[in-house]
Amino acid sequence: MTFIRYHLPCRKCGGSDPVSVNVDGSGFCFSCSHYYPVYDSSKIIDDDTEDFEMHQRNKKINTSGDYGFNELTDRKIKKETIKKYGVKSTLNEDGTIQKHAYPYYNGQEVSTFKIREVSNKGFAWTKPPKNVGLFGEQLFKEGGKYLTIFEGECDALAGYEMMGSKWPSVSIRSGANSSIKDIKESLEYIESFTNVILCFDNDKPGKEGANKIAKILSPGKVKIVKLPVGCKDANDMLIQGRHSAFMECWWSSKIYTPSGVLNITDKKEDYKNRPKKASIPYPWQGLNNKLEGLRSGELVTLTGGTGLGKSSVTRELEHWLIKNTKDNVGIIALEEDWVRTVDGILSIEANDKLHIDRVRETYSEESIDTLYNILYDGENKDRVWIHSHFGVNDIESIFSKIRYMIIGCECKWIVIDHLHMLVSASVEGDERRTIDSIMTRLRCMCEETGAGMILVSHLRRIDGNRGHENGVETGLSHLRGSQSIAQLSDCVISLERNQQSDDAVEASTTKVRVLKSRYTGDTGVATHLLYDNDTGRLSETQIEDLSAEDEL
Repeated sequence: MTFIRYHLPCRKCGGSDPVSVNVDGSGFCFSCSHYYPVYDSSKIIDDDTEDFEMHQRNKKINTSGDYGFNELTDRKIKKETIKKYGVKSTLNEDGTIQKHAYPYYNGQEVSTFKIREVSNKGFAWTKPPKNVGLFGEQLFKEGGKYLTIFEGECDALAGYEMMGSKWPSVSIRSGANSSIKDIKESLEYIESFTNVILCFDNDKPGKEGANKIAKILSPGKVKIVKLPVGCKDANDMLIQGRHSAFMECWWSSKIYTPSGVLNITDKKEDYKNRPKKASIPYPWQGLNNKLEGLRSGELVTLTGGTGLGKSSVTRELEHWLIKNTKDNVGIIALEEDWVRTVDGILSIEANDKLHIDRVRETYSEESIDTLYNILYDGENKDRVWIHSHFGVNDIESIFSKIRYMIIGCECKWIVIDHLHMLVSASVEGDERRTIDSIMTRLRCMCEETGAGMILVSHLRRIDGNRGHENGVETGLSHLRGSQSIAQLSDCVISLERNQQSDDAVEASTTKVRVLKSRYTGDTGVATHLLYDNDTGRLSETQIEDLSAEDEL
């Protein structure tokens, strides 16, 4: 089938001119590989919709055939490379290549093949590419020095050959404009490499796609290859026999550095029309009066002595974020397993202590289902993500998971409980320097991604060996380990309570003090929270109300 119209815009990826239209009216985007059964129709067909089979039929590509490990003569790719990547092909009667079949894996099992018809450059999948990695990802273990990501399968094969079959070489599933989804789904794997080199097509979509990917990966990790004039992509360089030129481009690739030096004279309108930071109120009005809500992109540190209610306040905040926003929420709870975390938040919804077996067993299965559906299913389905391992892994693994939650799971809010468990996961011996490093990385992650972060931290013991269990007034100097906790946090909130008081109300009342607020500058006592031992809930109360109760 031949194309009769060219350089048309793609409504799927937004490209201005990547679509060509066939005689029968169908169209194909050479940037994102999207197929239009009828190009002029407003309907867009996605691979993961019920229209997938029609999508395949209209591509006119027969995915069956006698596939074998043939040298890709049309691409000058050797049989040894073909076998390593598991790429198969079929032949025409004259021995030329008819179709390529690129395997995509889920773990170590082949999940689907992407079929490319050589004659018309059409693409089809043998079945939808669900839960698959990058092309070639299964061949190379995590944690290497270099990972090169290409825009197409043949480019990855060609690059691997030109690099002497030495360095890991993978490709995204579709075109440059649709690459972000592929990268997000393999983010933890990609981030495990010391250096990530992007070698996309030498055209506008390729360059823009590489820049978009570089922005979501760790700063300083990504390098972008600049191909020579006259070379479309890596496979083009292999066909031209320009192995040395490719390696020269590869080794001289530049670290991606976003522009950030501005002439402020030109920014007046941007300044006046700047977007507002997303903000939500706290569950307690006293904190809202002091802080004017909780904002995305900010690092809030919650601190207090041992046993003074940090976990209770944290769970109230987690429940509040789930119930009062539509944002995804990520929870890194390093002192408990995921079941205890789910119990804690579900208990807030139930106004009961569901983590206690005796209490939970009084609820019917239907009641538990109803509560669970409110928070974790139904309208909130796929919104809550929890670090699933009790205790800690190594620090790099934890930071990789935090980044995955923000980028891959699109979490707008991250709760980390707590800082000093992160410290214990580090191999560094000096606690202060370790905390400095961790706080700097968390601060940078907030700035880079725009995610709001709530971090739980401990207080140091004062006057030699005294703790904060007797209601001692706290200050920023009481934060344990390093002043970088105070310096790099946007906000520091402290909890104070005399848990040893003979007065039951006083022993159950937590004073909430703002130690720092970069946004408002307002500090001091914000509110009081009364703990209900029967329900496990915290309710805001005025200290005058408590005094009146004492008089009665």
